[in-house]
Amino acid sequence: MSSHSTRHAEISGGGFAGLTAAVALAQRGWTVRVHEKAAELRAEGAGIVLWHNSLRVFEAIGALPDLMSGSMTPPFYETRADNVIVSQEKLEGIPWRTMTRQHLHRTLLTTAREAGAEVLPGSEIVSATPEGTITLDSGEPAEADLVIGADGVGSAVRDSLGISLERQRSRDGITRFLVPRRKSELSALEPETEWDNMIDFWNVTPRVLRVLYTPANEQDLYIALMSPAADAQGSKVPIDLDLWTSVFPQLAPVLEDAAKIPGRYYGYQTTRVKEWTKGRVALIGDAAHAMCPALAQGAGCSMMNAYTVAVAATESSVVELPDALMAWESVERPYTDRCQDRSQHFADTREMALGNQFNDEINETALYDPTNARRHDISENHS
Repeated sequence: MSSHSTRHAEISGGGFAGLTAAVALAQRGWTVRVHEKAAELRAEGAGIVLWHNSLRVFEAIGALPDLMSGSMTPPFYETRADNVIVSQEKLEGIPWRTMTRQHLHRTLLTTAREAGAEVLPGSEIVSATPEGTITLDSGEPAEADLVIGADGVGSAVRDSLGISLERQRSRDGITRFLVPRRKSELSALEPETEWDNMIDFWNVTPRVLRVLYTPANEQDLYIALMSPAADAQGSKVPIDLDLWTSVFPQLAPVLEDAAKIPGRYYGYQTTRVKEWTKGRVALIGDAAHAMCPALAQGAGCSMMNAYTVAVAATESSVVELPDALMAWESVERPYTDRCQDRSQHFADTREMALGNQFNDEINETALYDPTNARRHDISENHS
């Protein structure tokens, strides 16, 4: 292993979790290699919502101005059921931003490279040991003081360590699209609507369909179309334009754009693993805690855990690092577990259609600050 002043980390996965960990470690003096198996470094998907917990991480790594420049905060989170407005939540006291996933990924990638992290496309970690040895898809081995598995729901790092998991699938799923805003056309169809709002359109009866309408910036609109997996017409891709416009006629201009995109239907699922750490290896992101998107916290939990594991690892000695990782999990995991449970509850019950859901304990994760002094409890727990 390397000396304390030049510790080295190998990270599997160049998504939001892996890049956040890379930034936080490199800024603390680590040498870092990020392995992304895809041939190109890019974000998959369409748009995303980040809450206070994620924004605090971006402030801590010095990337908040860049993130803010290509994002927005809608005036209200509006919920409609069967085309009737049931709530308009201003979300006062909860900082939040909407943006494209591409903007988020570019911000993190630029910050990681500026911090000195090496990001390698077309490179995959196929296995890891608790002692910190990794094997690449080329067969090449490498040693690290810290290995991070941020390689998604099908994590090779996790599976190579024999960490068991439980996967809970839900009855609904979603297809995501990034399309032009077309604000003037939407306003012409429904002039009384504030089209800068984030609007959660629910059709509850006689057929469950949902469109989550999320302005990502002045040009781009993120729309997510939810349907039960058992509804072959609703879950079809490319989307059945006649079906969706018959239920949501006021969204016809943007649904027409979505119908031109092949799309991919993703079933909701929650992944719970027995342990997040094993020796010198830590799991973060979907490799450890994939969740339903009801609270828009999949990426948020990934990035806050990526940041806190970097802090915990840095504050430990080389010898103590395995114990520090276990202590980190004991401190941070309860927040993510509760977020998974709440997200699964909303997926199971579809209670988001009732509106006025952003209150009390539901806001725990959004209001959590992963950059505060709570991390000092970790050193006390394993001292």
